[in-house]
Amino acid sequence: MTELQKRILSSLVIVPVVVLCLWYGGWAYRALVLLVMVGIVWEGETLLGQPMKGLRGLLLLLWPLCGGLIAIKGQWYAAFYLLSTSVLFGKRAFGPVMVAMFGGFSLLWLRERPEGFYETFFVIFAVIASDSCAYATGRLIGGPKLAPAISPGKTISGSVGGIVGAVILGGLVGHWAGQGWSVSACVTGGLIAVAAQIGDLLESAFKRQLGVKDSGRLIPGHGGLLDRLDALLLAAPVAAILALMAGNEPFWQLFR
Repeated sequence: MTELQKRILSSLVIVPVVVLCLWYGGWAYRALVLLVMVGIVWEGETLLGQPMKGLRGLLLLLWPLCGGLIAIKGQWYAAFYLLSTSVLFGKRAFGPVMVAMFGGFSLLWLRERPEGFYETFFVIFAVIASDSCAYATGRLIGGPKLAPAISPGKTISGSVGGIVGAVILGGLVGHWAGQGWSVSACVTGGLIAVAAQIGDLLESAFKRQLGVKDSGRLIPGHGGLLDRLDALLLAAPVAAILALMAGNEPFWQLFR
């Protein structure tokens, strides 16, 4: 089976599960986010060569889990305080913990907002649209590389195609949510795509520094959790910031 076939089959399994948990909300969605947070920390610390056995390894995994549970209770000051104390693990180990917690907190908070289903759907699928359209456009058109020193496979044409895909997706979600066709939703989709691509490049730089191709082998055709969620881990906090600025309105209405 080719890598593309594995990628497609994995997506056919993962996407419906994510959509169902997102639609159902409640503990189904929360449990999914908590599991992903813990998995990202495990994967990131393993890549960094951190010992994951014993008390230290247990604490590294409990940190995002406890932070997520505190956030679910709405105690955000306590949750972010716990996040900040992850620096106690040392400058090499605190990175994966902070990344997992920032991304997880953002996804948990977005889902609890008045338009939480649509807003979370927007950010997740804008990232998917950006990634898929970038991959397809880059393969079809090719051309100059986007950041050859970091990720030789990414092209400028692919980046533009990814942004266009997210712009279209943003407009569609805004319309589907009952807000009508909105230039603001399209602009927001583009911003999410830019954040997603930066997150992707940052993870590529991280792997290149460590001399590894994939962050793991959990997802056939995709690699590890970080390989699949690198873009979302930056896009979700960006969406959360936009949502804070938008108040009770859907965050994609911020630029109207």
